[in-house]
Amino acid sequence: MQSMSKGRYNLRIAASAEDLAAAQRLRWLSFRGDQGLPEARDSDDYDARCTHVLIEEAAQGRLVACFRMLTLTGGAEIGQSYSAQYYNLALLQGYNGRMVEIGRFCLHPEWHDPDIVRLAWGALARHVDEHQIGMLFGCSSFHGTATEDYEDAFAMLRERHLAPKRWLPRVKAPQIFRFARALRARKADPKRAMAVMPPLLRSYLLMGGWVSDHAVVDRQMNTLHVFTGLEIAAIPPARAQLMRAAAG
Repeated sequence: MQSMSKGRYNLRIAASAEDLAAAQRLRWLSFRGDQGLPEARDSDDYDARCTHVLIEEAAQGRLVACFRMLTLTGGAEIGQSYSAQYYNLALLQGYNGRMVEIGRFCLHPEWHDPDIVRLAWGALARHVDEHQIGMLFGCSSFHGTATEDYEDAFAMLRERHLAPKRWLPRVKAPQIFRFARALRARKADPKRAMAVMPPLLRSYLLMGGWVSDHAVVDRQMNTLHVFTGLEIAAIPPARAQLMRAAAG
């Protein structure tokens, strides 16, 4: 993937150990910086297998966002993904097409410019086209583990965005919130739901993405996350055109 720019921001692939370390520090700040812990890095064994994407503010070169990508040749390899630690993805093993897992997507807490997410999606559009990807997937994280903070969001996911039965992830993690069952009587307030929806998940949903029927309670990362999938062929043409326009 070539470098890209949009507005104040540049996007590039991590090219050194220093680049990866910067991404790991931003991940720590984004996921755990409010826990009063000393500055450190968020890292795991998957880092060595992934392509890491950095988005920097052009004027000062400050890292404002990052994510990583793991490309799979098909559903038969999905057990190698990070998500497979937390979800039973047996049904997706039958997916016949190239897949990319998007992981550890995070924004610097001081930066909320929507151009950052647009640039990230432009990069994903380019990767999808260059490598003939059929599905994007990953874990979309809500900050914190208090389920009551996100009941409108989860109720909306239950009403409108559950995975099709042929791909539906099953329970694997020991601590989960079965929101599709617990909130079946709740009517979502769309405004409140979208106000707390993570930016990446919001984008997935606008393009036809779907989620698991339960959230995993990840106390180590201090998040609630849902498995999220997006079949490229199902993206509305107008949305696909916007993604490709962002890719330049």
